[in-house]
Amino acid sequence: MQTIAVIDFETSGLAPNGGGRATEIAAVLVRDGQVIDSYASLMKTGVWVPPFIEQLTGISNAMLEDAPPASEVMQELAEFTRACPIVAHNAPFDRGFWQAELALAGCDADPAHEFACTVLLARRLYPEAPSCKLGSLAEFHGLPNSGRAHRALADAMTTAHLLFRIQQDVQDRFAEDLEGLPVDHALLACLQRANKAALKRAVQDFVRKKQGNVGARSLPAQQQTDPRC
Repeated sequence: MQTIAVIDFETSGLAPNGGGRATEIAAVLVRDGQVIDSYASLMKTGVWVPPFIEQLTGISNAMLEDAPPASEVMQELAEFTRACPIVAHNAPFDRGFWQAELALAGCDADPAHEFACTVLLARRLYPEAPSCKLGSLAEFHGLPNSGRAHRALADAMTTAHLLFRIQQDVQDRFAEDLEGLPVDHALLACLQRANKAALKRAVQDFVRKKQGNVGARSLPAQQQTDPRC
């Protein structure tokens, strides 16, 4: 079974290229619809947290004074999530901080760390939802209460439960088209880029390519064709 890392950052600003730094990170490992492990830590970077961010997250400058160094935290996270694809809610935000903080910590990029975004998936799968904010989707689907919003572990846990719901709904909605294939990270990454009116076709194309790749690998090397899209 595939293990996926669901991550969430709390930060001092909107983007690392604008001077923002991470203040807290959480990663939840999920497999086959279950949470199997988690990691969460505050991160000391020396950044100043503005009062409105402190009020939103509950993370104060005083709390960060006693936090472990960001480089230490990111090195541990790189190992914790090694070889796992990643899911985040509003993935461009988290991906920006993930890449920036890993680079500052001197960590090599992991090619497995491809991102799928539950915001993009929710927009395509749940057009009737009142909002694609994490809290709104949690209420819309009746997801478990994971704790205070805008704390990294609570938000990562809620995102994990949203991921489970998305995987189950895709499985149920396209069961015939999937032909027994699991709703894995690669399929979610495909669907997040698809037109919401053409999800069925996107699933069918994904399954066709997946089966074609498996068939190609079973051929002698001289008969194989390039399986890339």
